[in-house]
Amino acid sequence: MDKFPDQKRVVQYLYPPVDPFDQRMLDVGQGHSIYVEQCGNPDGIPVLVLHGGPGGGCSPAMRRYFDPQLYRVILFDQRGCGRSRPHASVKDNTTWHLVADIERIRTVLGIEGWAVFGGSWGATLSLIYAQAHPDRVTHLILRGVFLMTKTELDWFYGGGAGRFWPEPWARFIAPIPESERDDLIGAYHKRLFSGNISEETTYAHAWSSWENALASIHSHGHPGDTPGDYARAFARLENHYFFNGGFLEVDGQILANMGRISHIPGVIVQGRYDMICPPAAAWRLSELWPASDLIMVRHAGHALSEPGISAELVRTMDRIAEELQ
Repeated sequence: MDKFPDQKRVVQYLYPPVDPFDQRMLDVGQGHSIYVEQCGNPDGIPVLVLHGGPGGGCSPAMRRYFDPQLYRVILFDQRGCGRSRPHASVKDNTTWHLVADIERIRTVLGIEGWAVFGGSWGATLSLIYAQAHPDRVTHLILRGVFLMTKTELDWFYGGGAGRFWPEPWARFIAPIPESERDDLIGAYHKRLFSGNISEETTYAHAWSSWENALASIHSHGHPGDTPGDYARAFARLENHYFFNGGFLEVDGQILANMGRISHIPGVIVQGRYDMICPPAAAWRLSELWPASDLIMVRHAGHALSEPGISAELVRTMDRIAEELQ
């Protein structure tokens, strides 16, 4: 039986909200400024938190997985989303720009090495950053693994997940003519970058709603409305990255490069019934990563807020802090 079977008990277990002790806008070049915050203990164990999407932005809830007396928590809004500027911009916005931004943050804050904590796209970026800078990563803590492969994109945007969720899938494909439904990422790309903000926002709501409908195992398939500016940034950035294959050189690049980081201690927390990022990717990753532990959470989907996932992540961060003290 799961130790934390309901949301209320998990919320009680999570650390209380903690305000940032440092907030700043950091110029990273090419006309982009990114929002960066630090909270917790300025002298604590540094941990970088990478949000999902791409385009999701960080939130105060992401601070709550770390004991504020033990961790120095660094969060930032990736290019184009959240409080970073310019908003919803995809110009000079690629995976490799984000990897460079992470290194910029690290050097500006004077951090030699840090743990990296990310879920969904945040897990993707965590792995790519670690493979580019393995000497800077002390631990990897991943949730809802996404490896940016064609197979995963085909599952979610090619009808695989739609077989389990036919009602939201029907709503997702409805705005696209039948003649274009063989490439929904491409079809939405044309409309999300039409230059007409009203049209872009309409299609952004449809794009975002499809993903939000499947995030939680408790979903009824009808996500609430999201603000138009958030939906537009989220949809444009996510579609931009997926349309370009994550800007990776080859399909399957992350798995092919696991030898670079096989020595880094890691924990993978995966929802057994994750419809957005199915568990097969987490399993394949763990098989190539001898220093990792894979935790499959029963009765959990994709969302960070799933009770079982939240509990495992807090326990993991407590354990790492205890080991390092």
